[in-house]
Amino acid sequence: MSDLNSDTAIVIGGGFGGIASALRLKKLGYRTTLIDNNPMLGGRAQVYKDKNFKYDAGPTVITAPILFDELFELFGKNRSDYVEFLPVKPWYKFMFSDDEYLNYGGTLEETFDEIKRISPRDVDGYKKLLKISKDIFDIGYTKLADQPFHKISTMIAQIPHLIKLKSYLTVYQLVSLFIKNENLRKAFSFHPLLVGGSPLDTTSIYCLIHHVEREWGIWFPKGGTGALVSALQKLMEEEQIEIINNTEVDKILIKENNVTGIKIKNGENIESDIVVCNGDPSFAYLNLIDNTSKKRFSNKKISRLRQSMGLFVWYFSTSKIYEDVEHHTIIMGNAYKELLDDIYKRKILSDDLSLYLHRPTATDKQMAPEGFDSFYVLAPVPNNESNINWEIESPKIVAQIKNTLEERVLPELKNNIVSSFYVTPDTFEDRFKTYKGSGFSISPIFSQSAWFRFHNKSEIKNLFFAGAGTHPGAGLPGVVNSAKLLERIVPKIK
Repeated sequence: MSDLNSDTAIVIGGGFGGIASALRLKKLGYRTTLIDNNPMLGGRAQVYKDKNFKYDAGPTVITAPILFDELFELFGKNRSDYVEFLPVKPWYKFMFSDDEYLNYGGTLEETFDEIKRISPRDVDGYKKLLKISKDIFDIGYTKLADQPFHKISTMIAQIPHLIKLKSYLTVYQLVSLFIKNENLRKAFSFHPLLVGGSPLDTTSIYCLIHHVEREWGIWFPKGGTGALVSALQKLMEEEQIEIINNTEVDKILIKENNVTGIKIKNGENIESDIVVCNGDPSFAYLNLIDNTSKKRFSNKKISRLRQSMGLFVWYFSTSKIYEDVEHHTIIMGNAYKELLDDIYKRKILSDDLSLYLHRPTATDKQMAPEGFDSFYVLAPVPNNESNINWEIESPKIVAQIKNTLEERVLPELKNNIVSSFYVTPDTFEDRFKTYKGSGFSISPIFSQSAWFRFHNKSEIKNLFFAGAGTHPGAGLPGVVNSAKLLERIVPKIK
């Protein structure tokens, strides 16, 4: 780490990773500017409006609230003075294709009772799964989540731990060692889908999410995820971090392998001592960095990386209130492994989608006007490597989703819809600048984790990365931790 004679920093991208990066850089003494191409901060956590309804675009829960508390505490402030976190219970309701269900979350005893109702022999197996999840957490999260992996020696030093924790297994394989009921295997291995991976391919390191949930619970910001973004923006403004919205970066300026600033679309150059890119690293290397500066990640290498799945998200509100529907409902189709293969390998649309239904009004009544209910439903789909024409296929997908929801969760849905729109992988590619329209940058398979992932400290001097595509990975805890580890690698100011 070399020192700097001056103190300017630019952060590209206003997602949670970018916001957290800007705040941590400010605390380190940098005069920080955050630039984003969207009209408001939040990245994929935008707030959409349709008629009289508002919708959180992206993340639906907070799983490690301590990370957001830390950002306020950096400046001697309390997060609770800016935004309230409400507990979500149950965390998830799983609905299986054979009409079985599982309410997951709450106390351990409540979870044991739910498992016992479905498969008594799996209670002991779940206890063992929680034990290994804690062991993985103690290494993979506590010791490594904010540890930079730009040196191969760091990775080599962890190999004994990774082998001991069976990280060579996939999440589904590890869960299956302890859980025998197939429905419960699906439920307890679904977490990789929240960070863009297939449970059949994602390294079992991600089983640590089980312990993250047990350690801190699952929370929802009062007023929605957009309220958390607004709270963080207020903190940034109080700390005099400059925020520039509606401005797209055209190029990261590099001279003799050293970052000198950025060029924005209107042709203006903005000089800076360091640049932190919170955008998708695949997109950045392909579009913002000139070929002569690329070393480790050439265009050819990026084309060979496995990108995460795409997301189809349908937002809608109803004139009927569905009081019995939980905050999160995971609706499993008949297919499971076949669906995952359709998404990740065959890259085709399935006619048997599994769905993630988000009803924020279950936790916060203010998320819809009085007398109405509000939802979004997310369907994992292939990314744009599939060459699917989303303009043609989207109405068919919405029709399929409506049928599934009306039959299994929301009776009379079609007659009660009062607001409706959707986003596709095209939205992610065009608006959020993700390569191939991926929902979470590169997939979290073992060969794309830790040192094998995009490095937080790039091969270009004073260019750094934060966010889903770099270590430790996607999801709110991952992207906020990626900003935390900047403190270990950015230059100190003389």
